[in-house]
Amino acid sequence: MMNRYETVFILTPVLSEDQTKETVKKFTSYLKNNGAKVVHEENWGLRKLAYPIQKKSTGFYHLVEFEAEATLIKPFETEFIRDERVMRFLSVKMDKHHIDFAESRRNRKTANQA
Repeated sequence: MMNRYETVFILTPVLSEDQTKETVKKFTSYLKNNGAKVVHEENWGLRKLAYPIQKKSTGFYHLVEFEAEATLIKPFETEFIRDERVMRFLSVKMDKHHIDFAESRRNRKTANQA
């Protein structure tokens, strides 16, 4: 059965915009190539970290919401560990309340932009 997941990852701030986009594409392509369906993506941009990581105080934040088999999460996270451009990542399985909240937040954001 497909579960809905949300992964937020932080990329090192030394990357160029193109390198950042290429890194994000690498992870979304990994999901798609392994049978996952990307539901939503958000680039949160360069943000200050709560505490320094690898002597850096900022990082590029990115969120990916996707549907996938549970067995995909471990190899997906291994890809983050192997990539030196990724400073931190967190994957969360979404329950129905989390899914409802994420969708209403997106709808609000879309309505505010209109």
